[in-house]
Formats: sequence, C-alpha cells, structure tokens
Amino acid sequence: MSDSDSAGRKLLSVDFEIFGHVQGVCFRMYTESEGLRRGLVGWVKNTCSGTVVGQVQGPAEKVEDMKVWLSKEGSPSSRITRASFTNQRNIDKLELSGFKTRF
Repeated sequence: MSDSDSAGRKLLSVDFEIFGHVQGVCFRMYTESEGLRRGLVGWVKNTCSGTVVGQVQGPAEKVEDMKVWLSKEGSPSSRITRASFTNQRNIDKLELSGFKTRF
C-alpha cells in the first residue's frame, strides 16, 4: 500500500500482544501473510515470555478486521487465550513499509 492509496481514508496504527499457545505454531508466519493479504503494514515477533507482539497499520476497517483475526483465528495450530491491543491511534500516513517478522 502506498501513501497515495491511503489518501482520503482514515489510517490507524495499533500495537498488539497475543497470549496462549502462540509460539512454535507458525503464528508469526501466518500473521505476516495475513497482514500482507489484507494490504496492511507492520511487524510481528516472539517475546521471551511466550507471547507474540507486533504492530499493524493501515485503513481503519482493515486494521479492525486484522484485530479480530489476531484475537480469534491466528495460525491453525495456535490456541489464543487473550489478545491485548494498545496505543491505537490515527495516523496521517503509514510509518512502516511491508509486513515483517522481527527477531
């Protein structure tokens, strides 16, 4: 998604943390793939405490849909017990590019 694609649409940024059985089940790979499929930008990574954290940016409606996917679906083998979304804010333009797994 380029900045010109987002012209005239409300853009959101939100941070997330996903709890449950979400490591060792390809959660990051599926999150990256799902984010790209939805035309979003962001990043995802494992934490030392066994959760998955990240950030998603894009058109508000697509970000809200991704929040549902993160909290209810995830990767096929994951078992999500809780999803936390913080720092949700309106942005004027995308601050990231692509959707990447961080280490």
